[in-house]
Amino acid sequence: VQLQASGGGLVQAGASLKLSCEASGSTFNNFASAWFRQTPGKDREFVTAVSWSGSTTYYADSVKGRFTISRDNARNTVYLQMNSLKPEDTAVYFCAGKCAEGVVPEDLCQYWGQGTEVTVSS
Repeated sequence: VQLQASGGGLVQAGASLKLSCEASGSTFNNFASAWFRQTPGKDREFVTAVSWSGSTTYYADSVKGRFTISRDNARNTVYLQMNSLKPEDTAVYFCAGKCAEGVVPEDLCQYWGQGTEVTVSS
């Protein structure tokens, strides 16, 4: 399974962005997927996850109420809608597949995309 993340960019605080993660391989749809983010010098941190069906979602406290994860299994794609962006959301965002369900550490996800950079200016 290969994951291709896209949709990052440079925006001002308060703006919105929507990230996409398209997977090759049907097994992607049988497992939970997640988004993580990483800033220089820091470990990759959990942002949000979605169950294989899309019916259950999990969020880090820092993004609750602002970010929404969803998936379209017909398109093998997971989305991350980010609203009310803050400068502290600036990071490289990674999508992950074949994850254990829930708020998980990165070593419980098997597949990783290449990352897409999000920069939020104040």
